[in-house]
Amino acid sequence: MNSWLRFLLLFVVMVFLQVTVGNSIHLFGVAIPFLYIYFIVRLPLSLSTNWTMTVAFLLGLTIDVFCNTPGMNALSCVIVAALRKWLLKLYTPRVEDYAEVEPSIRNFGLSLYVRYTLTLSFCFCLTLFLVESLSFFDAGRLALRVFSSTILTFLVILGMDSLTKSGREKRS
Repeated sequence: MNSWLRFLLLFVVMVFLQVTVGNSIHLFGVAIPFLYIYFIVRLPLSLSTNWTMTVAFLLGLTIDVFCNTPGMNALSCVIVAALRKWLLKLYTPRVEDYAEVEPSIRNFGLSLYVRYTLTLSFCFCLTLFLVESLSFFDAGRLALRVFSSTILTFLVILGMDSLTKSGREKRS
């Protein structure tokens, strides 16, 4: 029960931060930090893919409601949720070692966590900006938006993870 309350609080905090802070940041007119992806990244790996996708859909839908975007965030969140376990299988030969953990730098180690988070951020940004533009008309600007938003989102996720309890425990 304690973990459910913690994730509910994280859900609310991530939505609040994205709606109030994240949506007002547009570095150089191209880079947008998507803070709420951190919630999907932190969901326990023991949670089934169906539940993960359902929770991700609710998160994306909540962001869509507040940001007046017609389902783009919900689609991107569901795709990221569907890719989580597959990416972990791609990056590590022994997935069983991580079956009961919550993804973090402490639990994964820096190398695996960086690859995992960077790939999820890239998949999210690629999906979101492709659906938003619905074309490859300005492929250069699209690529710039995807890569710059991916890097900014990745850096914010690393920063948030280092501020959590598990991030501080590793340094002690």
